[in-house]
Amino acid sequence: MAKILDCTLRDGGYYTNWDFDKSLVNQYLESTNNLPIDYLEVGYRSIPMKGYLGKYFYCPIYELEDIRKRSLKKIVIILNEKDIRVEHIKDLLGPIVGLVDMVRIAIDPEYLGRALVLAEGVKKLGFEVGFNVMYMSKWKQYGDFIKELKNVDGIADYFYMVDSYGGVYPEDVIETMNLVRENTKCKLGFHGHNNLELALINSLTAISQGIDIIDATIWGMGRGAGNLKTELLLTALNSKEGLDVDFNALGTVVNSFDTLLKKYEWGTNLPYMISGSNSLPQKDVMDWVTTRFYSFNSIIQALQNQKAKVEDNERLPIFESTESIDEILIIGGGKTAVDHAEGVMEFILSNPNMTVIHASSKNASHYNTIPNKQVFCLVGNEGHRMEQVFDNFGNFEGICVLPPFPRKMGTYIPSTVREKCFELPSVEFTDKFKDSHTALALQTAIFLNSSKVFIVGYDGYQDVQLSQKERDLTEENETLFSLFNDNISPLTSLTPSVYKKLKFDSVYSYIYEK
Repeated sequence: MAKILDCTLRDGGYYTNWDFDKSLVNQYLESTNNLPIDYLEVGYRSIPMKGYLGKYFYCPIYELEDIRKRSLKKIVIILNEKDIRVEHIKDLLGPIVGLVDMVRIAIDPEYLGRALVLAEGVKKLGFEVGFNVMYMSKWKQYGDFIKELKNVDGIADYFYMVDSYGGVYPEDVIETMNLVRENTKCKLGFHGHNNLELALINSLTAISQGIDIIDATIWGMGRGAGNLKTELLLTALNSKEGLDVDFNALGTVVNSFDTLLKKYEWGTNLPYMISGSNSLPQKDVMDWVTTRFYSFNSIIQALQNQKAKVEDNERLPIFESTESIDEILIIGGGKTAVDHAEGVMEFILSNPNMTVIHASSKNASHYNTIPNKQVFCLVGNEGHRMEQVFDNFGNFEGICVLPPFPRKMGTYIPSTVREKCFELPSVEFTDKFKDSHTALALQTAIFLNSSKVFIVGYDGYQDVQLSQKERDLTEENETLFSLFNDNISPLTSLTPSVYKKLKFDSVYSYIYEK
């Protein structure tokens, strides 16, 4: 029977930024003590990196000491080869000798030779060594990589085939195992991602072919589409191979991760399926799906551009304005733009020279009768949303603006408004979030040389319990508002909002005497 390595805390950290509640970790350790799992990979050991990364990205000594006391399993940490060199080994690994049993190394096939040097230093400290070699579906593209595998003998205890893109099939597993075995005597492991929901059958195939060790995570928690589910593997092996499983302990640990699953909603979806089947990186997809409000069509367009190795699929005329607009109103997608639409309409109609910019088309139907000049920002799924908002574009009098070329997410434009679409020449007031709805709306206001910018429908999120996506969007908008306020002109919200960087007035104070 193959050994089982559970790497929930390490791989799941891509969603939690490597922070886990201590009580959850303790429950995880207690439950896995009663399960037929051989190794627990609890996180990275890393040199200091920029930005915030949590406890299990660094695995401080006190935490490893506590884990060692609580767990009956072999403990594993992983090094990211691209960041770690031989000179780091003493400080990173010296203090944890006796606390950790195995050190795995995440390796780009292109740098196998460099990893071998690093692994020799790790091996001298007495650790088991695992090679997690990424991009399994592309190994044949790496020149002499396969021939170099003979150098792994005597250094690595386990050589892992990592299906980084989640796109291999059972026959690929068999072919690759045979290929590796022809070139090294090292024990083999398999780490399957679940983009195409093949992680289980690929892992069972590897086991049937005599694989020595298999990775899995609770609920499949892991980067992008996630991994083989530990509970699914154990259940299958219990049925197929008679593996003794304490299902009470298994149920307890699975239930303890329910809250995180509901919060982060990892797992496969259409963009992950496409990225997996075409061996495209999951990093961008994970960002687009979990932290940005892009539609599947936008994401798929971006993936198709990556596959075709093109920057974008269309250039547009440059948006230009020779006139200065005294006042601009930016309408967001928040509920207050609907709740106060009658008052906002009165405000707009009393200012016939005011230009209205729709950062989102979500609320545009409430303002489609105004005679004022209107600009629509096409970002992400806005082209498709406009088709839903405007049943008939026959009376569409606005213009559309898009981010500068090249657009990472590609370009979708409703055919009926194509002749009224332009791209901004640049986004200058910020170097962050340049392809967001808010950045596009604010930069358009700058190009229109407006002396005063009002905002409605930027409510923010009132609920204390924000999802990560909502929290990220709030921080993104606050950053953009702050940059605009500090460098361009004050932004005034005329409807209720929780954004702290906005100045506040009431739309009703502007129409009081009208």
